[in-house]
Amino acid sequence: MKQILWGGATSASQYEGAFQVGNKGLDTQDCRPYLPRTSDATVKTRLLSFATINEAKVCQDIGQYPFRRGSKGYSHLHEDLELLKELGIDIYRFSISWARIFPHGDEKEPNEEGLKYYDEIIKVLKKAGIKIFITMNHYAIPLHLVETYGGWKNRKMIDYYMKFAITIMNRWKDDIDYWLPFNEINAGYFSPYNGVGLIKEDEKSYNQSDVFQSLHHQFVASAKVIQYGHKKVKGQFGCMIASFCYYAYTSRPEDNLKLIKDENINQWFCMDVLVRGYYPTYMFAFFREHDIHIYMEDEDKKILLENTSDFISFSYYSSSIITTEEAPQTAGNLVVTTRNPYLQSTKWGWQIDPIGLCTTLHKFYDRYQKPIIIAENGMGTEDVLELDFKIHDQYRIQYLQDHFEQIIKAQKDGVDIIAYCMWGIIDIVSAGSCEMDKRYGVIYVDGNNHGDGTYQRYKKDSFSWYQQFINQYHKEKEEER
Repeated sequence: MKQILWGGATSASQYEGAFQVGNKGLDTQDCRPYLPRTSDATVKTRLLSFATINEAKVCQDIGQYPFRRGSKGYSHLHEDLELLKELGIDIYRFSISWARIFPHGDEKEPNEEGLKYYDEIIKVLKKAGIKIFITMNHYAIPLHLVETYGGWKNRKMIDYYMKFAITIMNRWKDDIDYWLPFNEINAGYFSPYNGVGLIKEDEKSYNQSDVFQSLHHQFVASAKVIQYGHKKVKGQFGCMIASFCYYAYTSRPEDNLKLIKDENINQWFCMDVLVRGYYPTYMFAFFREHDIHIYMEDEDKKILLENTSDFISFSYYSSSIITTEEAPQTAGNLVVTTRNPYLQSTKWGWQIDPIGLCTTLHKFYDRYQKPIIIAENGMGTEDVLELDFKIHDQYRIQYLQDHFEQIIKAQKDGVDIIAYCMWGIIDIVSAGSCEMDKRYGVIYVDGNNHGDGTYQRYKKDSFSWYQQFINQYHKEKEEER
């Protein structure tokens, strides 16, 4: 039985900061404001219109826009990489900021200063023997492409994205172990601003034809990346969705039928296209029912069919409940769900379900028979920096231990697992709630929701626990040989 790679993950927009350093351009995440929570489990949402985007562009108060400072990782880069080396991880997943390479997204030539920043990260990781998992686009889209072309609903985005993708593939063609064209691609459906760069004109719902047209363009772009990558670069190419592990609330047939339909649209659709290479039949019924129309060029079907993913990956934080009846609600990863009475929740309302991760691994592997990377998992909650600069996060240690047990159990049951990447291995700004208080890492960053603090790094108790776990795991695997 092969050894699982144990690692961590961050994204450029949540970690780097330095939003105007090195010729970086504004991106969509730079324009998302911090809004205080209205309760333990909910966050206010603000309509992002062209008016609010214009407000963000001229606002000089960086404290209002947390992604502009992130964890100040840009200026703490070597310190953070040394901590990751000390931790002993096998694999590190991070993303490339599109707007750091092409500030407006449609330039003829890339920004060399941005490329050199990532050169340094890759050089250090390679020297340390840490495998590299690159997310090519993690939500953040150059703002100019959204304002000028309308985001991913415009087919021109494929060409601009491919120029960016080919630039970074050519730059690091021999250095990257795993490539991911899009983070949580299904977020384009349930979170269109983040996923596909659509901005609402008013209070109305998003135009669903625009949403699915945008997703189609991302499918084609992903397939074209794989087409190019298989010919020109080393490494494997995958796809990723946000997974939810749906359970029916009751044994009523209506609940179970709704589960199947919701799971198809929210969870399976995007991965079915990217792994199988064609649109599943259930989507054509969905399109008819909701009067959704998308345009495909003649070559699209061939490109999708011939350039499918080598591996699959997903984020998993909590499970979800499906019911046809009204029931108490709670929060989840960019979505809300029905509360599960059998589970405990974090302060943010995310339901803690380690067995759900094992269930998810089985369902994904049974459906696709492709090796799996758990691209994101972790516990987002408040941590306390004590007077002696210690952080006693036994709750996170328990969370990790319980989930790791289920991962190892799934592997013993026959699931082919490549790697596990702990989300926000270094504390980052939360993508869902735009705040620092919701922390995931084993490395504490001394900053708050408004940008106050030293931004010094401190090892949490979970740092030592994860370090010991990785060492012990590999020692036991070597002894088994």
